[in-house]
Amino acid sequence: MDLSEKLKKLPTQFFASLVQKVSAAVAEGRDVINLGQGNPDCPTPDHIVKALQTAVTNPQTHRYSPFTGLQEFKEAIANFYKREYDVDIDPTTEVAILGGAKIGLVELPMAMLNPGDSMLLPDPGYPDYLSGVVLGDVRFDTMPILAENGFLPDYSQLSDEVKSRAKLMYLNYPNNPTGATADLAFYNETVQFAKENDIGVVHDFAYGAFGFDGKKPVSFLQAEGAKDVGVELYTLSKTYNMAGWRVGFAVGHAKFIEAINLIQDHLFVSIFPALQYAAIEALNSDQQCVDEQRAIYESRRNALVEEAHRIGWDVTAPKGSFFAWLPVPKGFTSQQFADLLLDKVDVAVAAGNGFGEFGEGYIRVGLLVSEDRLREAVRRIEKLGLFDNQFVTSK
Repeated sequence: MDLSEKLKKLPTQFFASLVQKVSAAVAEGRDVINLGQGNPDCPTPDHIVKALQTAVTNPQTHRYSPFTGLQEFKEAIANFYKREYDVDIDPTTEVAILGGAKIGLVELPMAMLNPGDSMLLPDPGYPDYLSGVVLGDVRFDTMPILAENGFLPDYSQLSDEVKSRAKLMYLNYPNNPTGATADLAFYNETVQFAKENDIGVVHDFAYGAFGFDGKKPVSFLQAEGAKDVGVELYTLSKTYNMAGWRVGFAVGHAKFIEAINLIQDHLFVSIFPALQYAAIEALNSDQQCVDEQRAIYESRRNALVEEAHRIGWDVTAPKGSFFAWLPVPKGFTSQQFADLLLDKVDVAVAAGNGFGEFGEGYIRVGLLVSEDRLREAVRRIEKLGLFDNQFVTSK
């Protein structure tokens, strides 16, 4: 027996090799500061944990969930979007429950496209978008997101050929890996672009809770006509430190929601009902825990940037997410610099080229360790003498 040809074509998991390298270093007894991960380090808030504990004692939650999820959960999602973004969502036709947003991102090319169809992906971008491309047997073109354009795609630079064949496009703000954010004007432009070219839009809003400097991230669905062209995917993993719980959802265009529900009808039986009740508590309860988490990430960001500037590293403070996108020193590729940091000073980072062609020249740093450890990481890097009295030039 052998794997199917489709599985053989799946991209190698980018983070798998990084995990192996870090694990090997730790096994040698080295004190590795791991800034390469995207795994929230703070615990799930107590009130959400207690909601799960209460729900799991109810035998009714041990039964199958309705295949499309609990109606109460969908209503909580609609209430959340109305409260946070003043967006009206029909809980019956415009919400799909997901076992984590990644599932929806991988499912949608299979659910909305035919083999040979084409989609647009940001470059750099979340590597697992490519899994949906392979499993959906579709093609893709990339939209470079570059520093000179605020890490937003420039639709005017896409050729007529690329625009004419694209049927679906992915966006992600606050952005992984760059930490950039998008404003309402950009989303209005996106809606107009999508309508003119008959392209469906999928907005990955995984880091929607984390905008810095007093600026709340904008939801794509706040743009006029957004629900006419696409959907937004949200996850509780980041907002409520529920990464291992695997709870997310999609909201927006009813046909997208129908497609997700149909494919999931053949793959899943929704998610454990007790998890859904805990998610209801997360969305409906006081959001102080979210404000506190945002403040933690912003403080860590400030510590990282302050230390980087102190040693002469010309970095730009991310506007959102819990990642920083840092230029590598001249004379190094992204992978060479990442390997050097792990080998010489026991600091693990994600090489930018793992996120796409236009990620070359950068590394991604996660704000997922304490301020003290972030400062210590930069002090270790300082010892390499790569930034002595001159700033790195950003790509």
